[in-house]
Amino acid sequence: METAMKLTTKNLTNIMIACVLAILGANTQAQEASSPVTAIDILLEPDATMLQHSEANNDRLLKVYPKGFALDAAHRPHVTMIQCFVRTADLEKVYVAAHKVLAAANVNAMKLEAFKYYYIPSKEIGLARIVAKPTPELLKLQEDLIAAVAPFTVKTGDSAAFVPTPDGSGHDPFLIEYVSTFVPKASGEHFNPHVTTGVAPREYLDKMLAEPFEPFTFSPAGAAVYQLGEFGTAAKKLKEWDLKPSATIK
Repeated sequence: METAMKLTTKNLTNIMIACVLAILGANTQAQEASSPVTAIDILLEPDATMLQHSEANNDRLLKVYPKGFALDAAHRPHVTMIQCFVRTADLEKVYVAAHKVLAAANVNAMKLEAFKYYYIPSKEIGLARIVAKPTPELLKLQEDLIAAVAPFTVKTGDSAAFVPTPDGSGHDPFLIEYVSTFVPKASGEHFNPHVTTGVAPREYLDKMLAEPFEPFTFSPAGAAVYQLGEFGTAAKKLKEWDLKPSATIK
């Protein structure tokens, strides 16, 4: 009888501990769900060579699809290193962590080769890109950035995490899913460094991809953190850095 009582007391204690942990876990999840979240892109800003090629392609795409977007301050040409959702309250910590990694890498000395066009399909249209070959240095930089900002990321977000669309409609669920799964689906061996150049009908983009592409070399000119907008564009600059030797945070 005494043994049975001891076992019963022990079981009750374990149940109480499990209940407390469950409540604490639920409260943590609820707190994360209610905390503001921002969809960000930690990116490299390309030099004049890439800007010239991307703007030329953007002009071409706008002629066949005027409803697309021009490359401007709200659609900044860039090479994405990592896209993710972070707690808005932790953005300053994200900037510090990312800058530490970027400052240690010789980013401006990187030489990247653009070698083809590509596009991401979205129903009847596609998001066009100029694709560069990944290099060991670029892959290492991405790996280090992912590790540095990991403590501040959350699994996913919603449309409120992005810069609002021009017409006020919600963002494509595909975009939210893409950002949520960027790591690991678009990182490491799956990393596809590119500069997005615009939008056009898929039929037109298929013809463009079939054309000869003359490779060219470009370099990063800087780095920044942007809030993502429609089509996953770099829509709102949150932080930028001059990565030349002896650079300081702006």
